[in-house]
Amino acid sequence: MSLPTRGRIAYQGEPGANSHIVCRRHYPDWEAVACASFEDVFAAVEGGDADLAMIPIDNSLAGRVADIHHFLPGSSLHIVAEHFLRIQFALMALPGATTQSLRTVHSHVHALGQCRKVIRQLGLTPVISGDTAGAAREVAESGDLTQAAISPPLAAETYGLEVLATDVEDEDHNTTRFVVLSREYVEAERDAGPVVTSFIFNVRNLPAALYKALGGFATNGVNMTKLESYMVGGHFTATQFLAEVDGHPLDLPVARALEELAFFTTEVKVLGVYPADPFRSA
Repeated sequence: MSLPTRGRIAYQGEPGANSHIVCRRHYPDWEAVACASFEDVFAAVEGGDADLAMIPIDNSLAGRVADIHHFLPGSSLHIVAEHFLRIQFALMALPGATTQSLRTVHSHVHALGQCRKVIRQLGLTPVISGDTAGAAREVAESGDLTQAAISPPLAAETYGLEVLATDVEDEDHNTTRFVVLSREYVEAERDAGPVVTSFIFNVRNLPAALYKALGGFATNGVNMTKLESYMVGGHFTATQFLAEVDGHPLDLPVARALEELAFFTTEVKVLGVYPADPFRSA
């Protein structure tokens, strides 16, 4: 089975958000559907209102997106692709505003924290908004030349704002990894290029269970690129792990490692087998 060539792809945030940018870049023929929350995104795909979901899962500065790690294990959706986006922020305001006229700057709390230098340089008072694109919309609706927003460049185009400064982020390596989710399980071909396999597992409550569970990946030479843990059902003795490895489950080393993993776990669930984004090798 292969993915459809067009349809509806849901994302969290308002038009002009970074998730919207990734949708337009990699799925230009698809209708991008804005959702208020991650829960709404999952519900849209699971309920058939959208065909795919574009979800941020990790950021090079902020780490994992905690909500996603909460939703993934219980979801019926499957990971079918990944994309990386270099995060770029612009300082934008209403036409006619200048950096001298500005007094406040609006954005998501994480974006404000990632753009401290320009905020301090211009002597602006930060104001927290729900998300970066929403901040641009709020400034556009305010009619106030003293307000600015720190938002993705697409937000300026979307809400009719002027960009006063580009690339205002403090670090030039700020990158977010997105995964694409589908109702259908679509597995990457084995020999069509580098592949990532994502899965979750619960270890048995035994001494050295995690050590033994992961031993098969080491002895079979399988590179594990992610291992995240979180509690299950509020129990301190029940821990679930999200893991990712390089390779396809049909590759003999990966197959042997997964087989060994099963001996020391109560559950193993493959979330997706999908092409590795070229960003990984770059």
